[in-house]
Amino acid sequence: MNIYVGNLAYKVSDQELKKAFEEYGDVLSAKVITDRETGRSKGFGFVEMNNDNEAQNAIDELDGLEMHGRALRVNKAKPKPAGKSSGGRRNY
Repeated sequence: MNIYVGNLAYKVSDQELKKAFEEYGDVLSAKVITDRETGRSKGFGFVEMNNDNEAQNAIDELDGLEMHGRALRVNKAKPKPAGKSSGGRRNY
């Protein structure tokens, strides 16, 4: 299951994010999303866990938990809309 983690403090690293989720099961990947130009965190990331039960338990336990003074927003990641690429400019 792919998990969205929002409201991350800018100093949270991939490793720290992974460590928080490893308490609940096997983590396949953990990635804090960064700005391509500045390298600064965008304040959110994604964690992938193989076992859906462990992933749901992690979501239930970590949603609202404070990390570096910020309450995490944790939920199942929504799939990217069809036709959207992962690169390039986005219009909001």
